[in-house]
Amino acid sequence: MMISVNEYGMDVFEEMMDNSEELQVGIEELDNGTTIIDAGVEEEGGFEAGLYVARICMADLADIKFSSFDLGKFVSPAIELITDHPVIACMASQYAGWRIKAKDFFGMGSGPARALSLKPQELYEKIMYEDDADEAVLVLESSKIPDEEVTSKIATECRVEPEDLYIVVVPTASVAGSVQISARGIETGIHKLDSLGFDINCIKNAHGIIPISPVVGDDVKCMGSTNDCIIYCGRTYYGVDYDDVEELKGYVKKVPSLNSKDYGKPFYVTFKEAGFDFFKVDAGMFAPAEITVNEINSGKTFTSGKINTEVLLESFGIETL
Repeated sequence: MMISVNEYGMDVFEEMMDNSEELQVGIEELDNGTTIIDAGVEEEGGFEAGLYVARICMADLADIKFSSFDLGKFVSPAIELITDHPVIACMASQYAGWRIKAKDFFGMGSGPARALSLKPQELYEKIMYEDDADEAVLVLESSKIPDEEVTSKIATECRVEPEDLYIVVVPTASVAGSVQISARGIETGIHKLDSLGFDINCIKNAHGIIPISPVVGDDVKCMGSTNDCIIYCGRTYYGVDYDDVEELKGYVKKVPSLNSKDYGKPFYVTFKEAGFDFFKVDAGMFAPAEITVNEINSGKTFTSGKINTEVLLESFGIETL
C-alpha cells in the first residue's frame, strides 16, 4: 500500500480549520462547494499558519519545527525539517510544479493535489508514485482567492468534484508565505540532484535548516528574499543508498547554488537584470547553499557549498542602528 499524500494532507487541512482562530486564517466555502483557507490574503496568518501550510505541502511526512539561524548581524527565525520519506514528501507533494492560470488568476500549485493532476506526469513516472484519493488538497501561492471557475478547473484536473477540493491560499509577501518557502529547502536540493541526472529514488532521508525571510516588500521582492534564504543559507543533509561513491562525489560537488553563473547577488537583482523573465535566469541558482550526503552502505559522507550571510543580509535590507 502506498501512502496517500492527499489523505495525509487532508488531516492537516482539517486540523488547520479546527484551529483557524488561533492560526489567524479564514475559512470560506465557495458556491461550488470548494473549501478555501486564506492564510494571508485578507487574513493575518503568521508563523504558525505557515508551519501548517508547510506540513500540508509535505503531506505531513516531515517533522517540521521552528529554529533560529545566526546571520551575524542578527539571529533570524528559521525552519528545520527532517523526513524519512523525502521523495514522496518533496517531489510527489511539495514541489511547486503546477502553474495555475485562468482568466486573471495566477498561482503556483503545490502539495498533495498535484499527485492527482499528475503535474508533471514524467516526474510521477520517475518516482513510481500514484495516489487515488477522492479528496484533493492543494496549496496555492497567490495573492488572490480563486473563484468557482478556477476551482472547478482545478477539480477537473484532479479528477474530483469541486466539493472534494480543499485549497490553502498563501501569498508570497506574507509571514506564512515566507515560512512555507523556506520549508522547501530539502526539496530544492532533491530537484537539483534530479536535474543533474541523479536517481533521486536512492534518497532515503533528509534534513534541512533554512532561515525565514522577513517580509521585504511586494510579492516579487519577497520571492527574491525567500529564495535567497535557500540559495545563500540553506543547509541540507541527505542519506542515500548509492553504489558508485566516486560518481556520488561528483553530484554532491555540483549541487550547491555557488555553481551557478548568477550566484553572488540577491535574487531580486538578478531577476530585475533579466527583465523579470524567469527563463533568462540560470535554473542552477535554485539550489541550497550547502549539501551534505551520507552514503549509508559505504559509510562515506561528503559535503559541498558554503553559507553566504552577506548576500542574505543585503537581500533582507537589514539596517543596523
